[in-house]
Amino acid sequence: MITITLHRNRPKGKAVTGILALDLVQKDDSFKRYELPTLENADYLIPAGTYPVERTWSPKFKKFLPLIEDVPDREGIRMHRGTKPEHSQGCILLDLAGMTYVDTLFNQLDKYYEEDEKVQIEITDAVDSAV
Repeated sequence: MITITLHRNRPKGKAVTGILALDLVQKDDSFKRYELPTLENADYLIPAGTYPVERTWSPKFKKFLPLIEDVPDREGIRMHRGTKPEHSQGCILLDLAGMTYVDTLFNQLDKYYEEDEKVQIEITDAVDSAV
């Protein structure tokens, strides 16, 4: 199982920023960790937890995009480009570079991983530290 992680910061108004971390195979077959900034809408956050992710065709965006599955009370949540919390009704927004790295991960599945290898996302929220 390939796990990407999303660690969210505390909301600032409607904006919830975070860091999406994933490992990509390099030319020498080593792995390099990439940490990508994310943005979500505080009104539509996916509950913290672990969810399967598949890249499927998006009729709305007319291209293949990651789809976060098994989100409670939702049909599936996309990861796509966006720059404002209003661009999201549950989606995880990334910039162009971030989406490029996520696409690269899915492109590497066929070349570097077992045929039935799956991707999952583990989402965690910022927690208050005890004083």
